[in-house]
Formats: sequence, C-alpha cells, structure tokens
Amino acid sequence: MSAVSAVSVLGAAGAARAAGSAGAVIDSGVEGARSASPMPSAQAVVSWYREHARDLPWREPGTTPYGVLVSEVMSQQTPVARVVPAWRQWMERWPDPAALAGAATGEVLRVWGGLGYPRRALRLMECARVVVERHGGRLPCDLEALRALPGIGDYTAGAVMAFAYGRRALTLDTNVRRVLARAVGGRALPPPSLGRAERERAEALLPEADGEAAAWSVAVMELGALVCTAREPRCGRCPWREGCAWLAAGMPPDEHAGRRRRQAWHGTDRQARGLIMARLRGIDAGTALDAQTLLDAAGGAGARGGRTADRGQPSRALASLLDDGLIATDDGGGTFRLP
Repeated sequence: MSAVSAVSVLGAAGAARAAGSAGAVIDSGVEGARSASPMPSAQAVVSWYREHARDLPWREPGTTPYGVLVSEVMSQQTPVARVVPAWRQWMERWPDPAALAGAATGEVLRVWGGLGYPRRALRLMECARVVVERHGGRLPCDLEALRALPGIGDYTAGAVMAFAYGRRALTLDTNVRRVLARAVGGRALPPPSLGRAERERAEALLPEADGEAAAWSVAVMELGALVCTAREPRCGRCPWREGCAWLAAGMPPDEHAGRRRRQAWHGTDRQARGLIMARLRGIDAGTALDAQTLLDAAGGAGARGGRTADRGQPSRALASLLDDGLIATDDGGGTFRLP
C-alpha cells in the first residue's frame, strides 16, 4: 500500500479514533518533565494532508515497496525537488530489485548524479542483491527483516512499513521530530540526538490501527515539510495551531542551539569528493581520467581567494573514494574510472 493509499483508508470514524488516542497524551518531557497542551486532533492533520499534500511520484497508487524505499534513501539529506527527476530516471532504468541487483555500478553512480552521498547508491545495490538472494526479489513486509537489509536503519524500515505497506511503524525523521517537539513538547526544535524518551512519546502518539497509524505518519511528516519548518514556520496555516504547546509557551528559542553541528560544504572533503565524481560521471562509460586531472578538480574545493586551504585535501578525497568503492583504478593509481 502506498502512502496515498494509507491515507485513503482513514475515514471519518478512523480519524476520530486516531484523534482520541493521540489527544489524550500529555508530553512527559525530554530532559526533565515539562507540562504541555494535549496533542491536537489527529483528524485535523490528516484532513489537512488530504488537501495540501504534495503530488510526489512515489505517492501515486501502484508504487511498489521498492519504489518507496528508493525515494526514502534518495531523500535523505537531499531536497525533494532534486529527488523527483532522479527517482523517475532510476525507476525507469531499474524498476525492481532484480534489475538493480544486475546493474553496472558505474551506471548506477551516473544516474545517482548530483544527489550527494553516493555511498547511498552502493547501499541500495547491496540491498537489492540481498532482497533477490534471500527474499525472492520482493521487499519483505516485516520490520526486523527490513532492518537486516544493508543500509536500512530504523527510520527507513519504519517508512517502508508505513508508506509502502500501510502498517503501524515509527517514522521519526527530522520533520516529524520537529512537529512533535513543538506541538507536544513546547520546544523550538528536538534535541540533536534522538533519545528513548522522544521515541516513547512518538510511540504513544501513534494510533493503534495500521491504516490510521500510516495516515498519521505521512500527514505529520508533510506538516513538518511544508508548514512547521525549521526556520520560518507558517503557524497561521497549521491545523494544530490552537493546541500547539510551543505557540502557547510564546515560541521560546532553541535551547539546544549551541550543541547543533553546522554542516559545511564549501572547502570540505565532501565537496572535493563531489568534484571528482562529477568529472568521472562526465566521461564515457569504461573510460578513465589521469590522477592529476582529478586532483586538480578536487583542488577547487579548498580554493579561497586564489589559495589552497588544505593542500592534502585532493589526494585525501581521491583515496577515500577509492576506499569506499566509488571509483576504481586499473593501473595502480595512474588513472581512475567509475567502477
């Protein structure tokens, strides 16, 4: 069952039951007890979702569990606008695990393109091979079996269970954590690390019935993506504004601001690696580039006012890509190609 299908199974009576189960929960707090308003209506957020949800291709009826998995892996730390065309191309080339399991690694990395963190593409290939070998080419409908697949963590397994199979499962991504931290916990943002208390709160809020829980999960996630955003929340458009504990507390600032890591890009090894990968994706399959050309490309990451900030960065980036299996050499390091 796709995410759209999961939402469609939640009728008025089901939404009322979901609202009742969620509305009775009071946040016990993270890092100490803190009272908050009762959880706003589950029916309200599901109704809001039906009206405002984005038209994403992996939410279309008939999307396979594998298609949902690909969308979830691609969407990690990547804007949805960049994911949509890549997902369509990927699904056209490799519409099921068997097709992906037999694909050439270099071609998979080319299609992955500029999504970033290309090791995710390799993990998807490894996952597809295990699905073919152990599960007959069909993604399992079991949380523990999904967690046992390469590259599949708690969130991704829960997302497949909820959005592909319409089952009750936690889907605590950044958006959901932020919505619940505000609406129930009265905090601007959740703690930097997901803790047990936060998981237990989310579990208590999740409706018991499969279809209702799946509908709740996708609706809260969408609310965080479109309305309850990190920097400029659109509180006037929120279906939960009347019961939001954060609004009621006067929208206090982020108490964990000093503990949060800022993810840099320019000048980092990650940018250097990306510049190397971009050069290799731009040449014909099976061909190679000499090491100096790739080192020169990576050097652009550290450039600041005509100077190189980190002279060891290009060779470090090249070596790490080789170690990760994202590039290959046939002559001991004189030239490199995609695998």
